[in-house]
Amino acid sequence: MELGLYTFGDIGTDPLSGQRIGPAERLKNLIEEIELADQVGLDVFGLGEHHRPDYAVSAPAMVLAAAASRTKNITLSSAVTVLSSDDPVRVFQQYATLDLISGGRAEIMAGRGSFVESFPLFGLDLGDYDTLFAEKLELLMALRESETIDWPGGKHTPHIAGRGVYPRPDRKLPLWIAVGGTPQSVARAGSLGLPLALAIIGGEPHRFAPLFQLYREVARRSGHDPETLPTSINVHGFVGETSDQAADDFYAAQADVMNRIGRERGWGPTSRAQFDASRGPKGAQFVGSVAEVTDKILANHEVFGFDRFLLQMAIGVIPHDKMMKAIELYGTKVAPAVRKAVGAPLASAL
Repeated sequence: MELGLYTFGDIGTDPLSGQRIGPAERLKNLIEEIELADQVGLDVFGLGEHHRPDYAVSAPAMVLAAAASRTKNITLSSAVTVLSSDDPVRVFQQYATLDLISGGRAEIMAGRGSFVESFPLFGLDLGDYDTLFAEKLELLMALRESETIDWPGGKHTPHIAGRGVYPRPDRKLPLWIAVGGTPQSVARAGSLGLPLALAIIGGEPHRFAPLFQLYREVARRSGHDPETLPTSINVHGFVGETSDQAADDFYAAQADVMNRIGRERGWGPTSRAQFDASRGPKGAQFVGSVAEVTDKILANHEVFGFDRFLLQMAIGVIPHDKMMKAIELYGTKVAPAVRKAVGAPLASAL
């Protein structure tokens, strides 16, 4: 199994200390976190794309390229590329370049995005939310297959008549589909034979297991072997030396983010009692001691049979020293225990 981290590069005010963290400091710290993740043996680091004042990462490929020069082994992934509001040709070129810089460690995780700011920013109609993604995904897949692209064009993409797209990576660029729990998105990934990453940030994770079953069944019916298609779950969590310390270090920042988003979307406020309940065996928060997080990963692996597990520990503004310690524990304690229990990492993704 592969184990890794992902983040959106949150900026703002630490809810406990009141310290303000701006984009320059956050990006500096983020490169150090990726470097440490590589040093302690984690497999993947993903950066999400957002176009909001509370996040420093709107151009993941640039940050990942900076990290490539300071890392040796870790896969550098988007988490996610909001393909609906981007140009597939430029996305391919950026990640092909990153793949060459990093020695074959780049990856695209494409999704429709959980926020919508990029649509008006780039002059797109939210009414085209699904068709934008479907058409641009088809073009991105074609770009991976051939140096010269003949593309008929469509509602959202231009006609491309026998043009070369460069640079070319030395391998087929890995492409995952990231989903938030919509069955139609899961089925699309299965029908296309692309690896699936499922984000679970609330509720009881085992209730999402039927989506993996749907994915594998649609893949099989579409002529793909489900056994060859990697899957991932992407969740919130934090590793501490003790259970209470992990919860105390993580809760305030995570609650600040979730309540801010909740106010925008009409959700009720969260509470420490709800948070502590969600840290239990059936909850969605992977927060606790080394043993607790290890056990919870393994328990969910029994349910899902995933090939990759990504943890979002850097959610909200958490002090850099605490984040570095959590990464160290995750990489040196949790990851080896999980790998020993389930076997070696997956050799490669599609």
